[in-house]
Amino acid sequence: MALLEIKNLSIGIKRKKEMLTAVDTISLNIEEGEITGLAGESGCGKSLSALSIPRLLPREAEITGGEILFQGDKNKAPLNMAALDEKELCRIRGKDISMIFQEPRLSLNPLQRIGTQIAEVLTVHGLSGKKESRAAALEMLNKLGLNKSQNIFEAYPHQLSGGMCQRVMIAIAAICRPKLLIADEPTTALDEKIQNQILELLAGINGETGAAVLFISHDLSLVRRFCRRFLVMYAGKIVEGGNAGDIFTHAVHPYTRGLIGAIPGKEQRGKALANIPGKVPSIEDRLPGCPFAPRCPLAQEKCREAFPPKTDLGNGRFVHCFFAEEHPHE
Repeated sequence: MALLEIKNLSIGIKRKKEMLTAVDTISLNIEEGEITGLAGESGCGKSLSALSIPRLLPREAEITGGEILFQGDKNKAPLNMAALDEKELCRIRGKDISMIFQEPRLSLNPLQRIGTQIAEVLTVHGLSGKKESRAAALEMLNKLGLNKSQNIFEAYPHQLSGGMCQRVMIAIAAICRPKLLIADEPTTALDEKIQNQILELLAGINGETGAAVLFISHDLSLVRRFCRRFLVMYAGKIVEGGNAGDIFTHAVHPYTRGLIGAIPGKEQRGKALANIPGKVPSIEDRLPGCPFAPRCPLAQEKCREAFPPKTDLGNGRFVHCFFAEEHPHE
């Protein structure tokens, strides 16, 4: 069984007396040690999907259907994260499943020193005493390339740059050597040099500890460089998935082709970048059928009536599009 298996997960958002669907019956697997990308524009439901795994959804959101099966211990049955109580969740969060958030300054406690925040993850989970935890935190800061680690250990979040705060978040997430590391837009608002460093750090943690990584991003150029496999999400639905190299070479879904065509690069030099007209619909404005139909140049009446069934393209690839056969994928 996969390390993480999500089956028909739906997430609703409360709006007054109504429950609106934000994530609609998505399914995905993450294997041990695998780096998987989840890509799409802002507002597609990527972060909500990620937050549902350790059950850190905002107060107005809730899981309305499906299962989140986590194989934390091979000798035991997988745990359904969607059904665990808070005590069981606290045992798993930070130890077996960790998360790197896109706003590190908002995630760090402004009133605690950096070293305390890193070391307490170990002590909370009973993995080491205070002295050992302090030494492990300093070692982690050194591993992440933070010079003068002793000074940073004693610093407060406001004394660090955005890139340094993100490295601290990675230290907090990785210090217990989790089985699954969820990185939610970890390079947002960072310059290209720092983005590259963050990706290198995550790849290093994956290689050293074997932690699987779920990498959430709206930037397909980062997904292309970092992920072996990725899934494309649009308006609460997963519309395409498979090996990253295959998809970037032969994307099938019109939305995926539009996203890839909008990536600047050497091969695009002298050519106009793709433009997807319109915008992602809000959860209040979503219509029946394929959610991409209002923006799709191929859309027909059947697209507006029903969401396309899953088409297996072979080699682990799939797509939800009525016109999949019209676009070669090999």
